[in-house]
Amino acid sequence: MAIISRPNKTGFRGYGSTQFLYAMTYVVITFVVLLILNLYCSGISQMVFYQSKEASMIEKCQLASDEIAAAEVLNTSTVSGIVNKMDSLKVTRMIVTDQRGVALYDSQQSAVGSYALLPEILQALGKNELGTDGNDVFSWNYKKGVMISRAATPITYYGSIIGCVYMMEYDTAQGTLIQTLQRNVLQITLILEILVVLFSIAFASAFSRRLRKIMTSMRIIQEGDYTHKVTMGGNDELTVLGNEFNDLTERLNTSEQKRRRFVSDASHELKTPLASIKLLTDSILQNDMDMETVREFVGDIGNEAERLNRMTAKLLSLTKVDGQVASDAEIIYLSPTIRRVYRMLTPLANQANVSIHLSLEEDCPVLILEDDLYQVVFNLMENGIKYNQSGGSLSVSLLHQEDNAILIIQDTGMGIPEDAVSHIFERFYRVDKARSRASGGSGLGLAIVRAIVQRNRGEIQVESELGKGTVFTVTFPSFETEVDRE
Repeated sequence: MAIISRPNKTGFRGYGSTQFLYAMTYVVITFVVLLILNLYCSGISQMVFYQSKEASMIEKCQLASDEIAAAEVLNTSTVSGIVNKMDSLKVTRMIVTDQRGVALYDSQQSAVGSYALLPEILQALGKNELGTDGNDVFSWNYKKGVMISRAATPITYYGSIIGCVYMMEYDTAQGTLIQTLQRNVLQITLILEILVVLFSIAFASAFSRRLRKIMTSMRIIQEGDYTHKVTMGGNDELTVLGNEFNDLTERLNTSEQKRRRFVSDASHELKTPLASIKLLTDSILQNDMDMETVREFVGDIGNEAERLNRMTAKLLSLTKVDGQVASDAEIIYLSPTIRRVYRMLTPLANQANVSIHLSLEEDCPVLILEDDLYQVVFNLMENGIKYNQSGGSLSVSLLHQEDNAILIIQDTGMGIPEDAVSHIFERFYRVDKARSRASGGSGLGLAIVRAIVQRNRGEIQVESELGKGTVFTVTFPSFETEVDRE
């Protein structure tokens, strides 16, 4: 039974508090916006009522001023008579003064004969901002559903101020209207804010739930289950993140499978020569043998050790290729390297009774490390010799097609089965394992070749037919520039 350790949550701590912070920030921002909107609406509504009331009160004061100014004598009786005829004024209080500010008329009868030193009256009787006599004055107070308006206008006679008309209106109707409007705006603001809070909670909860899926999947991946997938749904950034996460886990799963297969294959391949060496040494130690037999066993031990050494060298070479970059590449021609490999492998070809034919007329420069090119050509030509038939041939050709340099290596060997063609570039894969071991093959040569070709922006293809031979085609991008040939 597998035991899964408790997930380490420290790596994911704090995402909930961050999410809460974002939600609270959104709530605060909307609250501030709605508050400003509320204050603005309240201010605008009061301003509209203020302007309307100001125009109405000033108009009433001017109407009364014009009527009183037409009187021949300005005293208490004449003013009272004129005002009593103006039933349409309908204000809470009205005061008429002379040019000194003495009240000639008061609708509440409390200030007649005394100075009415109200601020509006003093301003109406004084100098205005232009330096001329007289001002139309208006003041306005609103509190708790009550609107109090005050207005004053000078009474002029042939350009001279002879008195003042003051009116005060205590208006609860419009005050109540303002209060109701502001209350409605406030209620709407509160309702909207409550909806925003609820929406933020719902959004934060949904976001947290979807984010928790990804976090849970990450913990599962940490435990080694690379086959796990996360299903997000929707079409937002978290969905994209979930898809990217699934792609990452798929690559991790593929890499893990390759790693396990590589470790398994490497262990198996290394175990075989080690087992042979152990068996041979045990046979020498446990049996009485003549020196000729001992020499034969020691020679076999040396052969196995050499095979183990070659396999280790190729593993190190493959690791080096995986870790290298092509930044140190140089522009070189292919034919000199091919000829050098030809000279190196000619003894092996003669021993195997295989003839090598070179056709290197269409050479062109490529960008590659010379050691990489040497290793690619050497591996492919060596395989063409090892797995050829006695009396067979190996053809090496260079072509220059459009912007590519094409290397073709064709042998007349045993060929590769159709079901094995797609696997020959895999590490430790061998078509004929018995013959490969006999010829010293490790199943790593073609894997190294493909890694080098791909690292140098090239492509490699293979075509084969049983009993007729195999063709390897390597394509590199060419670089048309002047370089010195070797």
